Amino acid sequence: MNEPMLFLPLIALFPFAGFLLNGLFGSRLPKAIVSTIALLFPLLSFAVVARAAWMVHGGMLLPVAESGAPTWIAVGGFHVGFQFVLDQLSLVMLLVVTGVGFLIHLYSVGYMEHEQGYWRYFAYLNLFLFFMTVLVLAGNYLLMFVGWEGVGLASYLLIGFYIDRKSAGDAGKKAFVVNRVGDFGFLIGMFLLIANFGTLNFHRIGTQLAGHPAISGATATLICLCLILGATGKSAQIPLYIWLPDAMEGPTPVSALIHAATMVTAGVYMIARTHALFDLSPTAMMVVAVVGTATAFFAATVAMVQTDIKRVLAYSTISQLGYMFLGCGVGAYSAAVFHLMTHAFFKALLFLAAGSVIHGLSGEQDMRRMGGLRKAMPVTFWTMTAAVLAISGFFPFAGFFSKDAILAAAFQHGTLGKALWTVGLITALLTSFYMFRLWYLTFLGESRGAAHQDGHGDGHAAHAHESPWIMLLPLVVLALLSVTGGWIGIERFAGFLEPVTGQAAMVDAGHTELFLSVLAVLVAALGWFLAHLFFGRDGEAAAQAAQSLAPIRRLLQGKYWIDEIYTALIVRPVQWLARFVLGWLGEWTLVRGSAWLMSGVVGLSGELLRRWQSGNLRSYAAWLAAGAAALLLFALAGTLLGLNGFADSIHWAVR
Repeated sequence: MNEPMLFLPLIALFPFAGFLLNGLFGSRLPKAIVSTIALLFPLLSFAVVARAAWMVHGGMLLPVAESGAPTWIAVGGFHVGFQFVLDQLSLVMLLVVTGVGFLIHLYSVGYMEHEQGYWRYFAYLNLFLFFMTVLVLAGNYLLMFVGWEGVGLASYLLIGFYIDRKSAGDAGKKAFVVNRVGDFGFLIGMFLLIANFGTLNFHRIGTQLAGHPAISGATATLICLCLILGATGKSAQIPLYIWLPDAMEGPTPVSALIHAATMVTAGVYMIARTHALFDLSPTAMMVVAVVGTATAFFAATVAMVQTDIKRVLAYSTISQLGYMFLGCGVGAYSAAVFHLMTHAFFKALLFLAAGSVIHGLSGEQDMRRMGGLRKAMPVTFWTMTAAVLAISGFFPFAGFFSKDAILAAAFQHGTLGKALWTVGLITALLTSFYMFRLWYLTFLGESRGAAHQDGHGDGHAAHAHESPWIMLLPLVVLALLSVTGGWIGIERFAGFLEPVTGQAAMVDAGHTELFLSVLAVLVAALGWFLAHLFFGRDGEAAAQAAQSLAPIRRLLQGKYWIDEIYTALIVRPVQWLARFVLGWLGEWTLVRGSAWLMSGVVGLSGELLRRWQSGNLRSYAAWLAAGAAALLLFALAGTLLGLNGFADSIHWAVR
């Protein structure tokens, strides 16, 4: 067995070992040991990935290495094995998942220091990392589905970590149920793949499609639409985005892990991994692009009026994932994965910096009660500033390069592409506006802590404090990545991924590319300028605008009442049906009916036995005579019908 076959499983097994150790023994171990276990195994996993990347870069490892795959399922000619595959796409994803994931683990040691269930938290966090690495390394759809379901389970456990809060439990259940809807589509897609290809192996399906496409465009469209449904669940796109904002009920580092490096990126990764199939269906590609663009714009409008700092970032994640879907929908898979990578840097930084603010303000999350924190929390301020500039698309920060690549690819994608580019550009304006709104309300101006409630007091700034070094170090590292992460350039990045994702959709170098880049920066600057006008001074302009635009503000604050519509059209009818079936039918027909039937049978049997075993000799004689008569009549009927053998047996029994 060669070296890749040995080290690939270790990438996933290291976090799983951490989960087992802390899960089984963590409650009896000191916090220092729990922390060591929780950090050591993700770090080892990252070290293995980093070594693999170095070997690929130096030509010591083939770009594609598939581990030995023991058979998992073998039914006739259908075989599924435990294939772990390392190629350019999975390598990039693994660097993001294990690298950013380790930084979030490190940050969590400080953030969760005083929380109960410390060992349980880190066991779940390691489990999350294990399932995500399985999802990324999987060489077939079924093994990917194991990781797919596993991250759903881990997210349920982590979102509902605070078991004493009903809101946390409800949010965990919502995430779990909504994702099951998407997973149903994924399952149907897999069944269709088996029916049409006879395999779930990515490489074999790609080979069949490259050699001689075995399916029609209509079949490819149907399969892709099913997979898209699964992707909208995991990556929180319309119509299944509704679980992600409520996922804020979990600890802040969990939000960073879900939003930046793990679960929500799974849908984008799956589409990029399956691009050979999507390329056969222009209809499916259009659906991906339109859904992504609509989601990006929709979520950005809602983020503009949120007051909870984590919810602003949650809707921001939904919006940025929309950009990634747009990239996949116009065939720019490399640009989509490029944005996935840079987004992991600045979104993890945004959430961890928000967690630092919440930690420094003793749990406060309402931006209306913040302000004036720049001097009290300088490291948090400057690192979060880097993230705000990156997500807004300012040059030379990472978000500028990746978002610009997606918008440029959309621009050259025909008439529809230009329409999508226009919506994407407007969304970029909104993104810059709401992120600088967050920046101004949180760090600049005067503290509004106590003044928001009673109109006086010195607010939170007087007792705000900077976070400990173990929380600040990941912020500094992520800030550096948010600044420099895009400097690799989309051309070089697309060239690296080309063996997996194919030729990226690119804008021809020249005046068009320069024009689009300059326009993107101007749009980001306009977003900052508007935020400065409304929130950079005393906030009166924002109050006046909110009053004059009250109907629109109510619409956005109500999040277009999508949750209420879902509740009225889906949740309540299902609840009513469940109550009817389990309540009336279950209680009366199944439960009470079964109980009545069983009690009746037992009662009747008891009555017969009571009469039979009465102790009365005449009663016994009567029962004996009745039985003998019945046997004789039965034997006579058999004889008349010619059933001699049967009749003989009855005569023998009577004798």
